[in-house]
Amino acid sequence: MPFSKETLQELVCAYCGVAASAISLTPIPTGKFNTSYFVRADGDELVMRIAPPRDAVFVFYERDMMRQEPGLHALLLEKTSVPVAPIIAYDDSHTLLDRDFLLMKRLPGRPLTDAPYVDEAKVLRRVGRCLAEVHALAAEGRYGYLGEHAPMAPQPTWVDAFQMMWRKLVEDVAAVGYYDETESTALLGLLERHIDLFDRPVPSSLLHMDVWAQNILVDDASNLTGLVDWDRALWGDPEIEFAVLDYCGISKPAFWEGYGERRDTSPKARIRNVFYLLYEIQKYIVIRHGRNNDPAAAQQYKRQVMQIVAQLMHRT
Repeated sequence: MPFSKETLQELVCAYCGVAASAISLTPIPTGKFNTSYFVRADGDELVMRIAPPRDAVFVFYERDMMRQEPGLHALLLEKTSVPVAPIIAYDDSHTLLDRDFLLMKRLPGRPLTDAPYVDEAKVLRRVGRCLAEVHALAAEGRYGYLGEHAPMAPQPTWVDAFQMMWRKLVEDVAAVGYYDETESTALLGLLERHIDLFDRPVPSSLLHMDVWAQNILVDDASNLTGLVDWDRALWGDPEIEFAVLDYCGISKPAFWEGYGERRDTSPKARIRNVFYLLYEIQKYIVIRHGRNNDPAAAQQYKRQVMQIVAQLMHRT
């Protein structure tokens, strides 16, 4: 374990009031950002998630992003039927551990990636219905990453928010050495030349932004039992969520049947979708370089970005 058993037991004891001898912990191997454990505390089934150290390499919106999860879970539990876990403790005091951590109830089921024989169409229809509920939650006149981690100033319009998000992400990639000044300027200019496509009235919808098979929990009867990992959530145009769903293989016909609305497939929407896809892919340059120590993979993502950029410039 990256942390000693005694340290982890102390964290659980602080909030659950049980003896250390009544606590067992099992590492969750699938976590890609946080360090996570299944916890059994005197019969209660919990999940503990521990944030990365503060000196890790982050995409701009990742730093302290766990801070927004308690509020989001509470909102979803109050306003939707989306299966999310009650969070029973969140600690950013760094008195017990030099990282943020949280404890939440363990949801039943297993990741869709580990359930090859379920009825995928049934699951995706339910995921679609859930995201329709989520997208119906809207902030009033504020766009962007609005959570307690505050990675950006809230913006009055989506076009302003996305332009700021794009600039910050390009700067992050440049900061780890994968864009030079010419490339950064070109990517910023590319959005500027198409910015009118984003200047349109859209709701500031709550967006999950990380729905893929690993974050979808199901039972053996193909029921959706959990939609997890809300720490990347933002508020804005649902089209950017659709691009992530495309990338992650979720936006299949069954999903759209559950979602209940047809997406815009106009030429303008398709160009926006390319930018939203680029926003999704560029983060992996930073992640592969800074957290996975895999510069070859980071370069591969950069090549993918540049190929898409070249195709977009040819089209427009």
